[in-house]
Amino acid sequence: MSRTATYDDANLILKLYDMRREPRLREARKWFTSSFKAKSFEELMALCPPGSEPNASYRMVTTYWELVASFITSGVLQDELFFQSGRELLFVWERVRDIAPQVRAQIKNDVEWKNLETVANAYIKWWNAASPGAYEAFQKRVRG
Repeated sequence: MSRTATYDDANLILKLYDMRREPRLREARKWFTSSFKAKSFEELMALCPPGSEPNASYRMVTTYWELVASFITSGVLQDELFFQSGRELLFVWERVRDIAPQVRAQIKNDVEWKNLETVANAYIKWWNAASPGAYEAFQKRVRG
């Protein structure tokens, strides 16, 4: 079990939520939710060629959630409190999980999205314990 959540954890979650309301990030998140369904590195490059707006949106969303995940893996943010309201992180992981090994190989960076992956796996474990079957239903909706 993780440490007890504090006021600082709640305050950080509110700050992270406020960052998500920034217009460019909101636009990127909207695009990612509706359009990002790449299943291979080739599909990623076709959908998000370097220098394009889709590439900027893809990078903005994935780096934002990697940042959030890094707060959890480093112990700055209490995981359980985050899991109660941070399902978008898991949504993003579900959308990139298939391409993660290919992206890591292409950019020669084995730690690309490692915080995101670690936190997503912990989230899945937490959710399965809290509400058996809910994650599988969510995954089916997100991945089709």
